[in-house]
Amino acid sequence: MTPAAASSGSVPEGSPPGARPVKAAVFGTGSWGTAFAVVLADAGCEVTLWARRPEAADAVNSTRSNPDYLPGVELPERVRATSDPAEAAAGADLAVLAIPAQTLRGNLAAWAPLLAPDTVLVSLMKGVELGSAMRMSEVIQDVAKVGEERIAVVTGPNLAREIAARMPAAAVVACRDEAVARRLQAACHTPYFRPYTNTDVVGCELGGAVKNVIGLAVGIADGMGLGDNAKGSLITRGLAETTRLGLAMGADPMTFSGLAGLGDLVATCSSPLSRNHTFGTNLGKGMTLQETIAVTRQTAEGVKSCESVLDLARRHGVDMPITETVVGIVHEGKPPAVALKELMSRSAKPERR
Repeated sequence: MTPAAASSGSVPEGSPPGARPVKAAVFGTGSWGTAFAVVLADAGCEVTLWARRPEAADAVNSTRSNPDYLPGVELPERVRATSDPAEAAAGADLAVLAIPAQTLRGNLAAWAPLLAPDTVLVSLMKGVELGSAMRMSEVIQDVAKVGEERIAVVTGPNLAREIAARMPAAAVVACRDEAVARRLQAACHTPYFRPYTNTDVVGCELGGAVKNVIGLAVGIADGMGLGDNAKGSLITRGLAETTRLGLAMGADPMTFSGLAGLGDLVATCSSPLSRNHTFGTNLGKGMTLQETIAVTRQTAEGVKSCESVLDLARRHGVDMPITETVVGIVHEGKPPAVALKELMSRSAKPERR
């Protein structure tokens, strides 16, 4: 473990003297779930990772690594794994949900009865549910039957591989109850991971979900070789789309100029570590949807969420042309060159509209 990873003690910073370590159950052993387990452990929490496959849990416990998703990253001793959800949930102060967005409803229905009445449910997911157009916190509230004060969101420019390597990063911890947000902030604050609190859950979730769609668009443009002007334009207009939708849904517009908005968007649209950007790049290079899915190891949330984001926009009467273009390419088989021509030929209008 690097010096920066050393925990400040057996309990998170800011805990009262004599407090026991926070117990966290992380449901999901993908790259981001595993990386956040590292953060929690480095902050002093006792962490149990739930793995869908027993062999994945065995690998974590026997090798202190997650060879499937974060090979070469040594996991702290405070992280252990199990394939038994009841074992993971037992005594958990935090239940961290780090699974594909479209699988949340079914999985949480099985896990919710295992959680204590005061467990805080933490979403790492950045998507919108197909069909219902619900944000992840809304799905959690609907399935687990808990109040908003027990639901939190962690979001921001958080590429898992960099965080697992303990490179400097900042994030947003959002909850309608500011006291709960501060508790979670303390539970994941390390020398390399700096979380900020926010009570605008709507804005934070929308920023995380829509940036995946814009990441696909930028990736497609990069795959087509359209240059940096196109990239800058898509990022900026993509942020405008996100903000329009957020305002229609009651979000704080300032959220979209912060880590959950612009910060996450820039990281996703500029990094080769971004799944959505990479997925879009392959489409832009001429690969079919099925070919691109075949070479993608992990879930690119924007592929499915682009449809639900567009559904959400239409329900609120919000124009989102970039999102509509991505849906056309990904799900309607529209050639990227044709979609680009249609996007660029839209009628001229003022920038702030």
